[in-house]
Amino acid sequence: MPMSTSLVRATLLAGAALIGTGWVQAYAWEPTKPIEFIATAGPGGGTDNLARVVQSAITKNKLLDQPIVVSNKGGGSGAEGYVYGKSQSGDPYKVIFGTSNAWTQPLVSKVSFKHTDLTPIAAVASDEFLLWVKQDAPFKTAKDYVEAAKSGDFKMAGAQSKDTDETLTRMIEKAAGIKLTYVPFKSGSEAAVQLAGGHVTSHVNNPSESIGQWRGGTQRPLCVFNSKRLPEGPKITATESWHDIPTCVESGLNVPLYNQPRTIWLPGGVTPEQVAYYVDLLKKVQQTPEWKEYIERSSQTSEFVTGDAFKAFMNEDFERNKKVAAEQGWLVSN
Repeated sequence: MPMSTSLVRATLLAGAALIGTGWVQAYAWEPTKPIEFIATAGPGGGTDNLARVVQSAITKNKLLDQPIVVSNKGGGSGAEGYVYGKSQSGDPYKVIFGTSNAWTQPLVSKVSFKHTDLTPIAAVASDEFLLWVKQDAPFKTAKDYVEAAKSGDFKMAGAQSKDTDETLTRMIEKAAGIKLTYVPFKSGSEAAVQLAGGHVTSHVNNPSESIGQWRGGTQRPLCVFNSKRLPEGPKITATESWHDIPTCVESGLNVPLYNQPRTIWLPGGVTPEQVAYYVDLLKKVQQTPEWKEYIERSSQTSEFVTGDAFKAFMNEDFERNKKVAAEQGWLVSN
């Protein structure tokens, strides 16, 4: 499910807090034994990639003396990893990598964890969402797409049900006054294959999931669900970069902001000093060449939100997602 408001405001608040207090690199706690990075996804997925990039950056730049092992616990759409993290209460050597599903999955699935069972460290990046159509589709703008959808049987592909892609689809319907047939697949890459084959009308993939198809000329993005255009960068096609894609509001679809954070956690019951150590470690990771290459390669937006600003964002996003889930009849009680 989504992060339907930006981390930008929270980032500014967090930055202001750091500026106001100063940042002194003196650790009241440091690791003295190996650390386990728990990826709440299978090998090769976005969450697994994040954990391994952070591991690589720490190791190559000698940011930590202790070894790090990455383990994958992706069962139950990531619930396995969160439940494992919950079971390790008080252990600062277990670092959990996830997304906003830490607080949204318990809304729509019978799982034995809540995000309040864990200790948030930071949100370190966000995945953008775009509205994609076939290269030869007649729609040139999101407004064209909406107008055509009012009289047509449009199929929207996405990864899984009651998750980020379907939630965004329902938000599009509500904002535009249209009805879309949502068709779930196992992954965004599978949704892209279905669109290229003409089996669906559109999908809302992240940039990294469809960059190959855009570059190869089988599909193209109509708009990005952000309040501003994506940063300047190299051309993806012969003529366009991500920055050339208009926002959805610019293009005639009033869904101003929708993205998904990459989040990092400790188990519950850890100390403030242990949290502070990992906050500082991750800030150092974001200054490494490995991190900068990862952000560019994955077409994500680098963020760093921690402390009260992160908690405030989570609470706001939780309530927003709860409202969408209630409207769709998805809510469960755990």
